[in-house]
Amino acid sequence: MFELSPVEQEAILLSLHVSLWSVAAGLLPGIAAAYILARFDFPGKLILDGLIHVPLVIPPVVTGYTLLILFNDNAPGGKLLHAVFGSGIAFTWKGAVLAALVMSFPLLVRSVRLSIELVDKGLEDASRTLGASPLRVFMTITLPLSVPGIITGVVLAFARSLGEFGATITFVSNIPGETRTLPVALYTLTQTPGTEFAAMRLCIISIIIAVAAIALSELLSRRTARRLRGEHA
Repeated sequence: MFELSPVEQEAILLSLHVSLWSVAAGLLPGIAAAYILARFDFPGKLILDGLIHVPLVIPPVVTGYTLLILFNDNAPGGKLLHAVFGSGIAFTWKGAVLAALVMSFPLLVRSVRLSIELVDKGLEDASRTLGASPLRVFMTITLPLSVPGIITGVVLAFARSLGEFGATITFVSNIPGETRTLPVALYTLTQTPGTEFAAMRLCIISIIIAVAAIALSELLSRRTARRLRGEHA
């Protein structure tokens, strides 16, 4: 029987914990950013778009090092966190959540933005002419019709968070039980002689979880899309 070792269980649970918090923290800001980018033109839009997507094109280690500079205990960001919450986030699981959030946020925004751009603006305009407020138009038309893209974005962000390595190990290091997520645990095994089999098991586990997440996303997205087409046919 395929039983998980304590090390594997610890890495899996920590990775799921970090990934879920990363997605939860980024969902509302991601939808807001996607809506702004999809529906508004304003000075600085290209800069905002570039800042959101820059983690996709720079080495993750650069992102992790930048977070370390900004949020170490002696940096302004770290001191602010200590003043507000009584503790910092560098070298903690909370820092791993921030690293995963920064790296996965562009995928979430991109998926949601594409979905919002596909929503018929005529429906939104018709609703406004009937007296609906912008918030009501968004909550009753734009958001429901964007659900397939939101589901896709959430799962892509979850899968990206699950596989995050470079920014995580640079920002929060490799601490067993605290920041040693699946990729970090796999890296540790590959650096330890005689652990090739354990590394292969962890590699297979990571692939299974990622594929399952993507398959679930596809299933939910298709079901939601069919339901929406039925409601608006």
